[in-house]
Amino acid sequence: MNIGEAAAASGVSAKMIRHYETLGLIRPERRANNYRRYTERDVAVLRFIRHARELAFPLSEVKRLLALWQDSSRQSAEVQRIAMSHVEALEEKARSLQAVAASLRHLARACAGDHRPECPIIEHLEG
Repeated sequence: MNIGEAAAASGVSAKMIRHYETLGLIRPERRANNYRRYTERDVAVLRFIRHARELAFPLSEVKRLLALWQDSSRQSAEVQRIAMSHVEALEEKARSLQAVAASLRHLARACAGDHRPECPIIEHLEG
């Protein structure tokens, strides 16, 4: 199948497929005319990548998970370790975002929101 068909079958845009190829996550065959040729296996790899990205795994971890997925002698403990490390990173990011939201909420409440130019939000950003 061509890149458009692979994109439709996998749910990954053609642009992202090319990007993943550049990163070495996928290696489609090249025809004599140098066009890419995607197999069902390539589509399965693209779906795997899409699902991992939906879970917010960074590309470096996607590459590791992809290697483990393709290794029939893998140990699930390694997959679990990667997943739990990612959970911890997501939870830390969530805490950080909550702190930012609380700070911005405080500034927004301190702003009169009227016709005057004085605004604690702008003052903080200047700061």
